[in-house]
Amino acid sequence: MQFTSPPDPLLFNHLVWDLVRQIPVGKVATYGQIAKLIPPPEGVEAKSYLSLGPRWVGSAMAQCPDDAPWQRVINSKGEISPRPGAEEQRALLEAEGVEFDARGRVDLKRYLWEGPDAA
Repeated sequence: MQFTSPPDPLLFNHLVWDLVRQIPVGKVATYGQIAKLIPPPEGVEAKSYLSLGPRWVGSAMAQCPDDAPWQRVINSKGEISPRPGAEEQRALLEAEGVEFDARGRVDLKRYLWEGPDAA
């Protein structure tokens, strides 16, 4: 079965936003990292979810409520995905102390959030 969105988009989006709210100031997470923290929805094969999950997280972030720190989710290369709002996203991250290199990338070894179970 092909999915263009999660079987229950509202539930999936809320799971994404709940995780994003846990990312501390000065840290970032990737779309794929957030997806891995959410089990594949019922009816979606794990293998398919590996490629679909990050896209679905991106879709959830595009609809992010004001109380979720959307700026803290970036792509797996440590870059802000090019789209409207990218300049604002970078400015918000820099205001939190996140640094970008000359290529516009964040050092994920330094700034990557370790997940909700991190001490």
